[in-house]
Amino acid sequence: MVKLVKATLLDIPFMQEMVEQEVKDGIILERNEDEVATNIRSYVLAKIDDELVGYAALHIHSSRLAEIRSLIVSEKYRGESIGKKIVEFTLKEAEQLGVREEVLVLTYLPEFFKKMNFIEIAKESIPEHKIWTDCIKCIHFPICNEVSLVYKLVG
Repeated sequence: MVKLVKATLLDIPFMQEMVEQEVKDGIILERNEDEVATNIRSYVLAKIDDELVGYAALHIHSSRLAEIRSLIVSEKYRGESIGKKIVEFTLKEAEQLGVREEVLVLTYLPEFFKKMNFIEIAKESIPEHKIWTDCIKCIHFPICNEVSLVYKLVG
């Protein structure tokens, strides 16, 4: 059974190992150990027994906008709704933290998010500070094939 828990600093090596290939392939943006440690409170982990099987981070941009980052599920467990559970957890957390309007995601798998009521938006509508703090670090910058979507929070 999948258990969702908040990450601790002890989880970082396992998290880094899990995304290693996706980082090399340019699917997930590289975040060094210090950056993950600085933002450790934003990560939620999916575990089966003590095995890390997936995770994501909820990054707060402002009181109206949050972002789901670095969503990954171990290849061994894909297709078992673990990613969906992680996303649902982060959306609930955004609401609990008081995010008023939207949760953003940039992804190569837009259909996964559309099934959870995310709607596609123009990349031009993404906050400029997102581009200059994150996107510029990407191996695909400035030619990006990721799709931008938002989830509209009720409230």
